[in-house]
Amino acid sequence: MSAAGIRDVAERARVSVGTVSNALNHPEKVSADAQARIRDAIADLGYVRNDAARVLRAGRSSTIGLVVLDVRNPFFTELARGAEAEAARHGLSVILGNADEDPQREAAYLDLFEEQRVRGVLLSPYGATEPRLRRLQDRGIGAVLVDRASTDRRFGSVSVDDVAGGRLAVEHLLATGRRRIAFVGGPDGIRQVADRLGGAREAVAAVEGATLDVVPTTALTVLEGRRVGLELLDGPRPDAIFAANDLVATGLLQALLIEGTARVPDDIALIGYDDIDFAVSAMVPLSSVRQPAALIGATAVRMLLEREDDTAGPAEQVVFQPELVARASTTG
Repeated sequence: MSAAGIRDVAERARVSVGTVSNALNHPEKVSADAQARIRDAIADLGYVRNDAARVLRAGRSSTIGLVVLDVRNPFFTELARGAEAEAARHGLSVILGNADEDPQREAAYLDLFEEQRVRGVLLSPYGATEPRLRRLQDRGIGAVLVDRASTDRRFGSVSVDDVAGGRLAVEHLLATGRRRIAFVGGPDGIRQVADRLGGAREAVAAVEGATLDVVPTTALTVLEGRRVGLELLDGPRPDAIFAANDLVATGLLQALLIEGTARVPDDIALIGYDDIDFAVSAMVPLSSVRQPAALIGATAVRMLLEREDDTAGPAEQVVFQPELVARASTTG
């Protein structure tokens, strides 16, 4: 049996094909009675709308693609929620892709979104992706970078000043009297990590006698934080740690508490980045650098829609300022 089409729905609901189309795309134009009959007909027939055909007719998709570095990080979950809420205000949907810090997966999602002819793409890039985004733009698919600035200003971007954030975190540690500071995070190919480290170095360079030891991780995860935390306890110990994000900081905190040979913050102060929900509810509430994740996502959607009919000239670059949130892991 062939799949039911829109004409079958119209016949079953005793309305025109145009009325069914309006019920699906402009329900405010259809009476409540007709909408009810159309819904019943769709349910009875198992009709599934052909979005690909609808895009060809309308010339514009109702979906936005979003690719994030790692969906396990609550920061990106909150960013996606902000993007989804703003998209819904415009009658659009967001399709989420998880690159999982893998450039090949990132490229595969961009290929998929291009094939699907999405309305536009929001991307938290792993590496240098501007050439790939230029191809999307040439095909009429706009792009906005999230959580990272655009290097050539051809694409809009919504980000946080991560250099300032890294400086803010380490200045806070230095203000509490710490001098032997470790930065834990990586891979360094992630621009956000590199920028936060750059800010940390600026802060340390401004204080005589302060040192910064860089301890790389293979991923920005709790497990990597725990692994590094145990290693730090076996060697010369820092008196403060700046973790590149709150997941790494959580793993570090677990290692310090489980081993029990270093007190937080008495022996080692600890600060993270992102201020995810877990930070405030940890056994020792985590100090962190806050980013407005939901606002970043919502702003990116607005920027994408505002620019889709006017791509001439430099694209807007929105940079939010980070905020220090001091809690018991640094202040006692």
